[in-house]
Amino acid sequence: MSTERPSFLPSRPPAPPAARRAWNGRGSQLLALLLCVALLLGAPAALALSDAQQLVVEAWRLVNQSYVDPQRFEAVHWRRLRQKALERPISSSDDAYDAIEAMLAPLGDPYTRLLRPADYANLRSSTQGSVSGVGLQIGLQDSDQTSSDQRTSDQRIVVIAPLDDSPAAEAQVASGTELLQVDGKDAMGLGLEGTAAALRGPSGSQVLVTVNGGDGPRELVLERRQVDLRPVRSRRLRLDGHTIGYLRVTQFAEPVPEQVKQALQDLVAQDIEGLILDLRNNSGGLVSAGLAVADQLLDSRPIVETEDRGGLSSPLQAGPGLLYSGPMLTLVNGGTASASEILAGALQDNGRCELAGARTFGKGLIQTLISLGDNSGLAVTVARYLTPSGRDIQNQGIAPDHLLPAPEPLNPGGDGDSWLDEAAHLLLGRLVQPDVQA
Repeated sequence: MSTERPSFLPSRPPAPPAARRAWNGRGSQLLALLLCVALLLGAPAALALSDAQQLVVEAWRLVNQSYVDPQRFEAVHWRRLRQKALERPISSSDDAYDAIEAMLAPLGDPYTRLLRPADYANLRSSTQGSVSGVGLQIGLQDSDQTSSDQRTSDQRIVVIAPLDDSPAAEAQVASGTELLQVDGKDAMGLGLEGTAAALRGPSGSQVLVTVNGGDGPRELVLERRQVDLRPVRSRRLRLDGHTIGYLRVTQFAEPVPEQVKQALQDLVAQDIEGLILDLRNNSGGLVSAGLAVADQLLDSRPIVETEDRGGLSSPLQAGPGLLYSGPMLTLVNGGTASASEILAGALQDNGRCELAGARTFGKGLIQTLISLGDNSGLAVTVARYLTPSGRDIQNQGIAPDHLLPAPEPLNPGGDGDSWLDEAAHLLLGRLVQPDVQA
């Protein structure tokens, strides 16, 4: 009787019974191990990603295809960051959000960030003209004002501007004030979105804020409430027998272009001789809304030039016609940022009007909002913008033609606004100058 041997075993003399029993035990263990490996490699469930893991992959993909500076990916080992994120235990949406935030942090761009569902909903509502909280618009600023390419310990969270008629405005929190703590938690430790989230809350609740306006830390107790943005306000001013229109835009939300159009038509119907456009404490908002307002004030002139991830420049020009063609002057300050800087820069570079006030904030990056499909979203920096003359204002801001004296009024457009009085007299000088030259 012959004995058949497995094909993978070499031919050898018959082994003693004890040796055969030992080999049979080891062979069984080896076969079991090989079967386990085969099952692990062949099981589709082991390779499939969960919904939470898919969220991380989708966030990586969206940033990868749209971020303005792809060279930054090489510096931070972008593909490795995705792998490290997926190596984390991810079994819930919160786990995925933590992984995405950790993945984005090395980019060093505070404006490219995850927006958790509550943050995403609040940001979208603010672009539609309403917000709930204390009315602080905040941003990240380099204390040395040298570079925004990398997030360093020199960065700080500062107030871009308080919203008009908000708890922050009533507490006289000025633009440029550093935000140190929220309810005892370090602001930089919370991060930009975390700090914004900590400031929000139900109407009637209170929040303890520690700030530094340059004269040392101080604590403020602010009561949250629903803040009506009222982004467009207008009225007539009378000065030395002349009628001047006053148009204040506090944010570029969706309704703003149509509201500005209506306000300009009303002012023109009242025979204004000049117009003061007030962009103080306008921290931006929707770039598209700011461009639409620029289109109403510039007749076939360049508005802005954007530079995308490929280094390609796309100039944007206003269409023909003006809603108002008379003399203008624009008020700006350190709270004038982003979309409002695009408008101010276009007006200045084209010689449409002079700027008065203080140097603007200096945010020359453009973000887009992208939904992740689970009520969360991403804000991704997709372009840089240059003014029509080619100025890059990131971290530099725009210098006004007329620097107005300190202290800066804390209630723009309200009673005792000395800068508005100064602007009215500057504009009046333009109205009477032609008569003097004649």
